[in-house]
Amino acid sequence: MVISVATPRKSITEKVFQKVGGYYHGSKSNQSQRRCSNETDYDYDEDSTVELVQIGAERTKNVLILMSDTGGGHRASAEAIRDAFQIEFGDEYRIFVKDVWKEYTGWPLNDMERSYKFMVKHVQLWKVAFHGTSPRWIHSFYLAAIAAYYAKEVEAGLMEYKPDIIISVHPLMQHIPLWVLKWQGLQKKVVFVTVITDLNSCHPTWFHPGVNRCYCPSEEVAKRALLDGLEESQTRVFGLPIRPSFARAVLSKDQLREELEMDPELPAVLLMGGGEGMGPVKKTALALGESLFDNDLGKPIGQLIIICGRNKTLAATLQSEQFKIPVKVRGFETQMEKWMGACDCIITKAGPGTIAEALIRGLPIILNDYIPGQEKGNVPYVVDNGAGVFTRSPKETARLVTEWFSTKKDELKIMSENAFKLAQPEAVFNIVRDIHDLACQRGPLANIPYMLTSSFTSLI
Repeated sequence: MVISVATPRKSITEKVFQKVGGYYHGSKSNQSQRRCSNETDYDYDEDSTVELVQIGAERTKNVLILMSDTGGGHRASAEAIRDAFQIEFGDEYRIFVKDVWKEYTGWPLNDMERSYKFMVKHVQLWKVAFHGTSPRWIHSFYLAAIAAYYAKEVEAGLMEYKPDIIISVHPLMQHIPLWVLKWQGLQKKVVFVTVITDLNSCHPTWFHPGVNRCYCPSEEVAKRALLDGLEESQTRVFGLPIRPSFARAVLSKDQLREELEMDPELPAVLLMGGGEGMGPVKKTALALGESLFDNDLGKPIGQLIIICGRNKTLAATLQSEQFKIPVKVRGFETQMEKWMGACDCIITKAGPGTIAEALIRGLPIILNDYIPGQEKGNVPYVVDNGAGVFTRSPKETARLVTEWFSTKKDELKIMSENAFKLAQPEAVFNIVRDIHDLACQRGPLANIPYMLTSSFTSLI
């Protein structure tokens, strides 16, 4: 059976700039709409159609997760969602994790990863970019201009995977895909959700009223979503999606230390610099190497695990150092649940993924840096909830850890309990279950895979 669904014929540029104002004032298009027999709203034009071919309701559904490697958290969340889908639903879903911007479009979208890394290294540039694009009128017309220019490429990238569900885990990956779906008349067919990967302070581009669901990692983010035009029925607060391995049973601390060849008796601190090994890792490591050695007793009172990420220069430098305490220097790790499970506290910059993982493991957190904008709000999220402290000083960091491992063990225990209270280990499973429920609630079109025989790209 072939169903013909009408699509608009207006130029993309005209439609983008007409629609953008409506999206951001909480209103829909003023154009007349026609309700089809399948209960989907489309603009009518008898000259241009999209054909949908029914091949059976029990087929495997396609899930397209949109991400970008602008920081490690977006890919980590995308892969966590992919793994949770596979654990929960097996082969019922086919999952694609893609950076459609990088693979299909041109500058500046295909260069976001390099541009982001450059700006966060020159942090004031990033601060200006983050806050400068926060006003609605600026980012809405900026995105509209990009959509008008790269609409064909974005459409090609999305339609290659024929998604039944689209999941955005990046603030710049809701608006243009949603416009594409609207032009194609596929908003009633494709489930579109946003999974926010910032714990507290979010850029306004995360929030789009056209999504079916917006998954917020905290109540603070949910409140911002409501202020930016989303309805309460569109939001869910489940927590940040973390790799399923963190939510599943693991070996005991003693077993992990044996497996990882750590000292079985000494308390351990985990020092991280993110995936790129950023921040004052070397200075902090050297300070800890001194403070965790008791000169009076002539022996260490703690051990140190350093995760250098992809920073091979940092790893080589630290491996050449002569420490008086047990130290392990590691590169990029894929089994962080084990290293966190074997340690007693963590030192890290305020990346949301690392914070969420540490909370699940009940690790008191010393935050030693943050990226202005999206990470700034993570500091009070940890500190105000009694799960950690903030200091940029390597010497102060070393002093705190030394006290936790000696004279202030009770403070370490209380912070660990507070961390457990904040943790949301089932977040990723709650998210995929809710997405599954949304997909099951779809009407007849939800079970009809689509084959595009004509589209708005042919009208350009």
